[in-house]
Amino acid sequence: MTQSVDGRTRVVGIIGWPVEHSLSPLMHNAEFERLGLNWIYTPWAVSPDNLPQAVAGLVALGVAGFNVTVPHKETLTALMDTLTDEARMIGAVNTVRIDNGLLTGTNTDAAGWSADIAQGMNALAGTALEAKDAPHPLAGKAVFVIGAGGAARAVVAGACLAGAARVVVAARRFEQAGALVGDMQEHLPGAHLLPAQLADSATQTIIAGCDVVVNTTPVGMSSHPGCPVPDEWLLPHHFVYDTIYAPAETPLLAAAAARGAQTRNGLGMLARQGAAAFEFWTGKKPDADRMEQLLLARQNAPTPTKK
Repeated sequence: MTQSVDGRTRVVGIIGWPVEHSLSPLMHNAEFERLGLNWIYTPWAVSPDNLPQAVAGLVALGVAGFNVTVPHKETLTALMDTLTDEARMIGAVNTVRIDNGLLTGTNTDAAGWSADIAQGMNALAGTALEAKDAPHPLAGKAVFVIGAGGAARAVVAGACLAGAARVVVAARRFEQAGALVGDMQEHLPGAHLLPAQLADSATQTIIAGCDVVVNTTPVGMSSHPGCPVPDEWLLPHHFVYDTIYAPAETPLLAAAAARGAQTRNGLGMLARQGAAAFEFWTGKKPDADRMEQLLLARQNAPTPTKK
């Protein structure tokens, strides 16, 4: 990294609690340098109790904007001067731009996921990604979404906007899935949304009738071991996507691959939501593929031995 910082450097970053694990500085700073932009990206650890003061401080310091990660995405919506349609639909903010002291909150998770699953499905089908007029590969497909939290809302929005024929939202409790479906239906009146309960044996038939399966829960992380659905629910015709990227192969993806399904993890989603945020701040289009490759290289790098 050969970036220099001076009085004209534009500053952006990410707030979260914790935030030490974030890979966003790596990909953003590399693209700033490649494009010759005098910008820098830094992480800021902000506790929930200090969120309003931290945001006010960032405005006072004249930063250009910031990303937002857990646990602040939903809380931050109340601190914005303006919300984009995407942020209102998803009910959360993951990217903020500051113009003349005014904060505009948006959400790039839906666009990032939609672009990344298109990358994976198009590569599988051998479709030229540069064919701009080609329909999104989710168009006309049935999508099964596991989970009913913020990530699920982003995936539901992305799938519907891509033209999915129907989207099933499955949660541990039917009421959770029903609440998400009811709320999202107001924002997406033409969408075909259905709730389901993961513990219901009838849901196995529902998932069998879907083309794409997406996990938006933390189940599969080292802190939440396990698979969110029984292995036998995964079939060879499924395209199985896990929004988790560490580990690179979750139990869900391993089970799906063992049963003949195509799989993809969430590393590309991280890169592509970041690319959308980059463009939201700078007006410049970054190389999302390069950003993903940087993340992949970091993920595959050997862990330094402690002495």
